[in-house]
Amino acid sequence: MNEVPREINQYINDIWLEKGLSQNTCDAYRRDLLQFVGWTKDNIQNTRESTVLGFLAYKQAEGLTTRSTARMLSTLRGYFKYAIERELMQVDPCANISNPRLGRYLPQVLSEIDVEKLLQAPDPKKSDTEFRDRVILELMYATGLRVSEVVELPLTFINLKQGMLRVLGKGNRERIVPIGEHALHWLEKYLINVRENIIKTKSCKELFPSNRGQAMCRQTLWHAIKRYALRAGITKPISAHSLRHAFATHLVNHGADLRTVQVMLGHASLSTTQIYTHVAAQRLKDLHAQHHPRG
Repeated sequence: MNEVPREINQYINDIWLEKGLSQNTCDAYRRDLLQFVGWTKDNIQNTRESTVLGFLAYKQAEGLTTRSTARMLSTLRGYFKYAIERELMQVDPCANISNPRLGRYLPQVLSEIDVEKLLQAPDPKKSDTEFRDRVILELMYATGLRVSEVVELPLTFINLKQGMLRVLGKGNRERIVPIGEHALHWLEKYLINVRENIIKTKSCKELFPSNRGQAMCRQTLWHAIKRYALRAGITKPISAHSLRHAFATHLVNHGADLRTVQVMLGHASLSTTQIYTHVAAQRLKDLHAQHHPRG
């Protein structure tokens, strides 16, 4: 289904206005709803409970994880709640469907040694692009920024004198994050010697332009991170959030309190940040099992 149904477009536009959702979140909701409508081949407002259950069973048979199933069900719940509030539907087809049980998700976290290898993978002497990439990796580890936040970060949101940056995160929530001396050193050299070479005569408001002197897309940065991880010989699974997870976990390991980490990550709820205490505890258990004679 190539054309987006009018009712889905209206829903996405309305929740974007009401909740201030990011473009990435709106796109994810739209994709989920289009998958559902494409499978049912019917107007979404004709949906019954059996239709939702059949669709989720189909997606799981395709290999959809429990966590992704829960996310997709959440998207459908949101739409049907909206439709009922606006009297577009009378019965919520998700009302009696239970959420799938989720185990606690513990992200794979790079060790401090692995992070150091990753940061040193780009060769700043090789090209302006690799210099820029070194600065990006340094900044991501120093601040815990999401990939989307890095590529969208405006140059004007950087305060070199104070050593701070301003971020507009999920839901347009603003936060202030310290950059750290090491990343600040790299950032200053980049702004003085490199950035103008990349943008050339073009105008670009983003701190990190692409090779064409324009805004960089998330996929470009994500592919670069994977490429540098391979160059560094890192065998652990790498995700777009690997440096963000490492930032938070290493802070907790070194004694940072959760409230501070929550503020720097931009989490709306402390419960989201608490996952990093479990990661740290799991790491301690693994070390004990590996090295203690009775582990």
